[in-house]
Amino acid sequence: MPADASPHVVLGATGGAGRAVVRELLDRNQPVRAVSRSGDADFPDAVEVVSADCTDALAARDACADAAAIYHCMNVPYDQWTELLPVLTENSIAAAAHADAPLIVTDNLYMYGPTDGPMTEDTPRTPKGPKQELRVEMEEMLLNAHENGRARVAIGRASDFYGAHANSSTRELVFEAALDDSTAAWLGSLDVPHTLSYLPDFAWGLVTLGLNEEALGEIWHLPSNDPITGRHFIEMVYHQAGRDPSMRTYGYWSLTLAGLFDTQIWEAREVLYQFEEPFVMDTSKFEAAFGQSVTPYDTAVRETLDWHLAQRE
Repeated sequence: MPADASPHVVLGATGGAGRAVVRELLDRNQPVRAVSRSGDADFPDAVEVVSADCTDALAARDACADAAAIYHCMNVPYDQWTELLPVLTENSIAAAAHADAPLIVTDNLYMYGPTDGPMTEDTPRTPKGPKQELRVEMEEMLLNAHENGRARVAIGRASDFYGAHANSSTRELVFEAALDDSTAAWLGSLDVPHTLSYLPDFAWGLVTLGLNEEALGEIWHLPSNDPITGRHFIEMVYHQAGRDPSMRTYGYWSLTLAGLFDTQIWEAREVLYQFEEPFVMDTSKFEAAFGQSVTPYDTAVRETLDWHLAQRE
């Protein structure tokens, strides 16, 4: 990295979202600093790799020193949300304030709660459970920091991720199942439309926010492909894998039983509503401001399967 080049700092760089953002920044010829607790060096030589535990405010501040922009891509398991997510959010705000750099935050759609139609950035917040309430609280933290002049913030929201390194239900229950020629599983109903976000498309959208001052102070739903039913998505994955599709569903009680042995599954019951009724994200605000770059499903599924196959070699 040139000595006078201010880096785009990616917090949580070894997760699925963080890795995708690092790649997108490199594709746009931006200097990148990849920050994670492990300091994983599995990045191109052009990337500056930094180890930092961002639950420590000073470590987060030092990791973000001299940043051109900061991308908050950190996440933790469900059972650590209450303890750690507010800390990570506060420390990211403080680091951005100290560096005088915009903070671009990865977010999901939990804060809206159950809705009667497509979700826009203005959809009322009607949280029905602790995870949803926590997401509302963090949204307020971030927007208050911007409004009070403490830090410049933009929030980028996406739905369920798939793609290389994605840590989501489709990873084991669909893509790995297809490669094993076993039965895929889907939460809730197979036949209601659901927005899925392909990680490279999400990263293109998040970096677009980081490179445009007019994005700051706003919430944005990032580009995603048209909503799709679980049945259709599973069929596409299996056909691309050269398999005959086979599928089943998990409802509340099956999640309860499985959750006795897996905390993540137990916690997932709170958001099962997202798969029982249409769960559709409206991205028209972003598209009107910045255009659209969305990978066709066939290509995205093929690339994801190729990545899964490579992990088996």
